[in-house]
Amino acid sequence: MFEVDLKKFKKYDKPGPRYTSYPTAPQFHENFTHKDFLNEIIKTNQAEKKAPLSLYFHLPYCDTLCYFCGCNMIVTRNRDRIREYINYVKREIDLLKSYLADDRIAVQHHWGGGTPTHLNPDEINDLSSYINSNFAFIENAEISCEIDPRELKKEHLEALRNNRFNRISMGVQDFNEKVQKAVNRIQPEEITIQAIQWIRELGFESLNLDLIYGLPHQTVDSFEKTVDKIIEISPDRIAVFNYAHVPWMKKHMTLINPEDIPVPEVKLEILKMTIEKLTSNGYEFIGMDHFAKPDDELTIALKEKKLYRNFQGYSTHAGTDLYALGITSISQLKNIYAQNHKTEKEYYSALNENIFPIHKGYYLTDDDHLRREVIMKLMCNFELNFSEIEEKYKINFNEYFYSGLTNLKEMIEDGLLSLSYGGIKVNQIGKLLIRNIAMNFDGFIERQQDKARYSRTV
Repeated sequence: MFEVDLKKFKKYDKPGPRYTSYPTAPQFHENFTHKDFLNEIIKTNQAEKKAPLSLYFHLPYCDTLCYFCGCNMIVTRNRDRIREYINYVKREIDLLKSYLADDRIAVQHHWGGGTPTHLNPDEINDLSSYINSNFAFIENAEISCEIDPRELKKEHLEALRNNRFNRISMGVQDFNEKVQKAVNRIQPEEITIQAIQWIRELGFESLNLDLIYGLPHQTVDSFEKTVDKIIEISPDRIAVFNYAHVPWMKKHMTLINPEDIPVPEVKLEILKMTIEKLTSNGYEFIGMDHFAKPDDELTIALKEKKLYRNFQGYSTHAGTDLYALGITSISQLKNIYAQNHKTEKEYYSALNENIFPIHKGYYLTDDDHLRREVIMKLMCNFELNFSEIEEKYKINFNEYFYSGLTNLKEMIEDGLLSLSYGGIKVNQIGKLLIRNIAMNFDGFIERQQDKARYSRTV
């Protein structure tokens, strides 16, 4: 079981990146265009050894607005609008396929949102069939979808299962009715349980449930009741996210009364209770805000040092080329990140011209590649071997990262990690503050204009 030291949490609670990429999204720029993306696609498809594919599809539509939502989403019930979007996603598939080598195989496929199950079963079948007819998948590919139980019918899940989806992620946030009303997400416990029963009846291999702490009216006692129910439900994975109240970035968050949000001390008590309760009831701490059962693939990958991190969070498949389709989606190839346009109008306009709908992106430098590997090894393995980095990148680690290593002194004194001549090993409390540790190796972290974009580290 993890024992959480609240004094350490308070000391290190500050804004910081989640490191789903390095460099992080604030460094992306509009000088990067569809031509840059196309050049990298061609280059990776001409490589002698091609990386496996990871596919992400952003389906932004929702039935209602959740006031806490930080995602790129659109509230609509206009089925014509949704069908038009699906047709343009198909056009993006066609464009991508025209440049992909025939031997490219997908190992992962994920639908995120928004609410992918705001598509009706026929629309799920339509888009899935088009994807399956255009891409080849390995036999045991990870194929996952985010769902919302509030408008879900069993037919939605049947459509997903019939199209090879084998993993489901579902938002619960909090079972407390007062909290649900305050954030405009009325989700009675019985419909959540019904959805889980369907998921298990249909033979999905993995179930992840999302919780959020720091929402209006939450207390340690009230949230503990939710955590107890989640443990009883026994999902394979649990994600516990910190609510980031950023109304200057997400205007709908102004609908939440800031006076109803737990004060920082209470938020930390809620987090402490949650971590200690989950880890004392059979869940392993994976990293950041993720927990999984001991036999889960994430837990096994963590122990075997094969864990990886990308825009979908922790993953068991490193070294893939991630192609992300739909508005706002971010693709990641070996040397670049490329983000699609954020509005339907711009997205459609680019595809009408038969060009990739790229809004901005980033070319990695040699320094970026080096720092990305250091940060990802810390985030995923909780340790770092200096000689491995030195041999690969032909550097002297202590000299190259002199400033970052010097900044670790206080963290060493606080017991977050141990530092030897040969490497870094993160201790138990440090695993909970891994973002803070990783920030010492970030070449951009001092840029003041970026700090308002980041959530707090705990």
